[in-house]
Parts: sequence; C-alpha cells; structure tokens
Amino acid sequence: MTESATGTRALDRAADLVATVVHADEPLTFADIQDASGLAKSTTSRMLSSLERSGLLERDAAGSYVAGRLFWLYAARHDPWDDLVRLARPAMDAIGEATGETVHLSVARGDRVVQVAQVDSTYLLGTRDWTDVEVPAHVSALGKVLHAWHVLHVADGPLERLTPATLADAAALRRESARTRERGWAVTTDELEIGLSGVAVPVHGPRGDVVAALGVSGPTPRLEERVDELGRSLLDHAAALSALLRGPAPHLSRAQEVVA
Repeated sequence: MTESATGTRALDRAADLVATVVHADEPLTFADIQDASGLAKSTTSRMLSSLERSGLLERDAAGSYVAGRLFWLYAARHDPWDDLVRLARPAMDAIGEATGETVHLSVARGDRVVQVAQVDSTYLLGTRDWTDVEVPAHVSALGKVLHAWHVLHVADGPLERLTPATLADAAALRRESARTRERGWAVTTDELEIGLSGVAVPVHGPRGDVVAALGVSGPTPRLEERVDELGRSLLDHAAALSALLRGPAPHLSRAQEVVA
C-alpha cells in the first residue's frame, strides 16, 4: 500500500472516531469507542491522543470522550443559524424555482418565530420580504409547525385575531397541531392577511428534534389548489436537509480491520 493510501486510511479512521463521539447522545468511554470502531486498542489509543492534542476531542471529568474545544470555538464565533442557512439554501432555491412562490426558513428564538432566510417569489404578484417582520406564531404556517412539534408552547387563553379566519383560541390551535403532525405539514389560509396562504414542514436536527420550519407562501388563489402537492414536495426537501444536518454516518466498515 502506498504512503498516500495509508495516510488517507488513517485520516478516514480518525474522522470516524470524531464522528462517533459527536453523534453519540452521551460521552463515550475508551471501550465504547474501540468497540464501535473495531480498531486495535493501541491504534485507538494513538488516534484518540492525537485528536485530543488537536482539540477535536477532549475528556470530561469522568474520563469519557466528548467533542473538543474546536467545536465550541467555532460555534462561539459564528451565528448559530449560519450553517443551517448555508445548507438550506440549495433546497430553498430548488423549491423557489419549482413553485415560483416565496420560500421561507424560520427558527424559534424564545417564544418568537424568526425568519432566517428567504427566497423571493418569481411572480410579479408575490409576497413581501418577511425577514424583519415579527408575525404571531399561530397565524403562520411556519409558526404552526413549531407549535405542532412542541418547539413553541401554546399559551392558554385567547390568541390575537388578525382576520376572521385566524385560529384565536388555544384549544383550536392544539387541534390544528394534531392534524399538522398527522399529515406532516402545516397550512394557513387567510389567517395572517386576507388573500395570503402558506404551507410549511419541520426540519429535523442531528438529534431528531425539530430545529426549523421550511415553507412557502403566496396568494391564496394560487396556493389553495396546490396545498397537498406543496406539502409533499416540502417534506421531500426537508428530509434531504435534515439528512445534511445529521451529517455523514461514521464509516465503520473502513475501520473494521484491526491494525496494531
């Protein structure tokens, strides 16, 4: 085997060890990592030591392995949604090209829905730029997604009514949330503004929790006959985006060889 091939294989194995630790729900012991990788004890030890020195991994107070300081340094220096927007942009562009409608990506911040990215409609009669507009969660499809998957709490009591179509009480919103979870997407029709409709779906993060809502909006006459079609299409795009957010699974098959 050439020196280049050997180096590539070693790099792959080291990357697999990092991925195994980062994907784990709790800190991993040395034995956990060795069992998962299939590497020899001495090889595992050398690689983990190197990864610790580089800051990619570190050990907690109990001696188990967790993601290292480089991950936290990166997170501290960047907006937490930068990577989400970057990964979502191709999907949003594809949705915009296919539908012609305005495409939205929103997250929850506290008890509010914040739009972090938008692709504008290609129609002359489209929707406005919503990136700096605060909208009550219960009147938007994006907010309904975050309510339905319990990212946002549904407050008891009456809700703000913006149009005659607005769901203005908590019980009605909870019933709508159940229907949203059952079909997979949320819908609003004339609830924020008369003549404006939207469809949105959840985006799942690395741990399977809902981290964002992806949706489209446009004039009600254009969307009302396409709701199910748009919902299914958005689900496909959201599934692909969720897979990107999870990242590649550890390639343990490459690490099954026991190398002293």
